[in-house]
Amino acid sequence: MSTRPAHDVATLLEALPYIREFHGKTVVIKYGGAAMTDPVLREEFARDVVLLKYVGMNPVVVHGGGPGITDYMERLGMEVKFVEGLRVSDAATVEVAKMVLVGKENKDIVLRLNHAGQPAVGLSGDDGLLFRVRKHLAGGQHDIGFVGEIEHVDVDVLNHIAADYIPVIASVGADETGQSYNINADEAAGAVAEALRAYKLVFLTDVPAWLADPSDPSTRIGQATAAEVTERLDGVTGGMRRIGSLIRIDFVRKSIIK
Repeated sequence: MSTRPAHDVATLLEALPYIREFHGKTVVIKYGGAAMTDPVLREEFARDVVLLKYVGMNPVVVHGGGPGITDYMERLGMEVKFVEGLRVSDAATVEVAKMVLVGKENKDIVLRLNHAGQPAVGLSGDDGLLFRVRKHLAGGQHDIGFVGEIEHVDVDVLNHIAADYIPVIASVGADETGQSYNINADEAAGAVAEALRAYKLVFLTDVPAWLADPSDPSTRIGQATAAEVTERLDGVTGGMRRIGSLIRIDFVRKSIIK
């Protein structure tokens, strides 16, 4: 006789306190890295997000697509360059970014969520004037082209959609003149979580970990408060510095970021 049903019931009972705590809460998920390129991880991600919706949470997905953008740029013979972890983006690069993020990655994610059992709606910062963007200078001084930072998020647009659907947001947007900008997906997720007063902000990334000692994998930091992140931020490099800068902004009801 199979013991699987009993095991499944035990798993559900173990998860019940967390389901109760998060029921009705908004959870913003930044989706990127290997989870977007590995076929198995893509399907598992879709099932996990749908499960969140089924048990009464309000998941909002914000995604990038850096590897896809780089791939298409290289196919077109375009130079790929980064400064302070941000892609240098001239007009042609922004055009490719919008094509990949909005036209391909966003729709692929929506289709997988739909197939997994919950209706999803794809958006970009342009839709419904969701994002109002201004030019971003890397490190506060380096002009890297049409890379933007978000000034305002229209939560009314998201709240209307999230009532019945899973919003899936591509990290591009435009300024008040209609100029398009590429937006760092980590920053976009942070801005969305702040505007929605999300209960949690979760980063899915292929960055191995935040390490107290970069040379020692056993020093992984799995949990930190905003104050602790601020204290350590000057010593953080690479992609994790972008995430750390966002966590430092203590917007999620003073909660611990995981």
